[in-house]
Amino acid sequence: MTFRILFCSASAATIALITACSRAPAPNDASAPTVSGDRIVFPANSPQRAAIAAVAAELRGPEVRRLSGRLVWDEDTTVRIYTPVAGRVASVAVALGDHVEKDAALVRLDSPDFGQAQADVRKANADALLAARTLARMKDLFEHGAVARKEVEAAEGAQAGAESEQQRATARLKLYGAAARDVDGLFVLRSPLTGTLVEKNVNVGQEVRPDQILANAPQLFAPLCVISDPAHLRVLIDAPERELGVLRTGVPVVVRSMAIPDRTFGGQIDGVSDSLDPTTHMVTVRGRVENSDRLLKAEMFVTVEFTVDAPPGVEIPIKAVFMKSERHFVYIEEQAGTYTRREVELGSEHDGKILVRSGVAAGQRVVTEGGLLLDEVRADAEGR
Repeated sequence: MTFRILFCSASAATIALITACSRAPAPNDASAPTVSGDRIVFPANSPQRAAIAAVAAELRGPEVRRLSGRLVWDEDTTVRIYTPVAGRVASVAVALGDHVEKDAALVRLDSPDFGQAQADVRKANADALLAARTLARMKDLFEHGAVARKEVEAAEGAQAGAESEQQRATARLKLYGAAARDVDGLFVLRSPLTGTLVEKNVNVGQEVRPDQILANAPQLFAPLCVISDPAHLRVLIDAPERELGVLRTGVPVVVRSMAIPDRTFGGQIDGVSDSLDPTTHMVTVRGRVENSDRLLKAEMFVTVEFTVDAPPGVEIPIKAVFMKSERHFVYIEEQAGTYTRREVELGSEHDGKILVRSGVAAGQRVVTEGGLLLDEVRADAEGR
């Protein structure tokens, strides 16, 4: 881990004190500090003590981290509806924002393709009925010796073919979600689930076709209708690789939106992508958000907060740390006027503070102002 080298800004008075301390003290100077290895003791009347300040090291509490996210429809409660047949829109039964029950009619289409499917079923039914009657007649004539067996076998083959065609035509019509009725060519597009119509891209008189989903033009790619449950949304989070250790399924999150600054929304992580974006090297994390008041909107940008357990160690201001020969040090105030240099092992930093894994205990006072002065005093004593 690479850490920033921090230097304390010294005031003119502090610089003067450092300069004064760098000079060899007079033998009879009662205010001169005493240096013993890494320990420095200032007499009570030393003016240098006024330039030194210290604060207590604290245990770091749970850390709240923030990432950016985007709200989308919950795919488990969302359906995008396209037409399975080509035709012209005859009527639209719903408006944007309407509550829609399952199997409710959404759009009615005048469709020659659907009319052909209806006609195929009617013809297949008639052919199957005729083939069954012909077979019965052939069997009766064969029993009376009026026809040969091959005539019966031919009738049996015709009936089998008619039944197969009947099954094929009926299955095709079922794919459209319709039963064989009159051949009117009127296809009704229905909702496959209960929800709210959140998007509508269809109008009366519009020509539609089933290959819209494959078209390259964006205006054709849009579904005719989108039905979802706005009370349940998903959040897509772009997380850096370093967060993979804490962003796991089941981790609770808090969602905030600048549009609603006084509200928070609860949720949790329910999936992490198995790959990283090759360009940004970010991983997509999916979560659920409760939106019972329907204040949050799909495609809204949000901030996602999650809590990370406190790592072992204590927290001190970054400005208390200085570096010498690639090693990091702080000065500990043992008591008023007595300071000891201590090497430390550092961790992560945030909000002007840094984690110290070893070298400082909770409650110990670390020097935040005058650290360079102390190090100059100690170095000057070593040089004499």
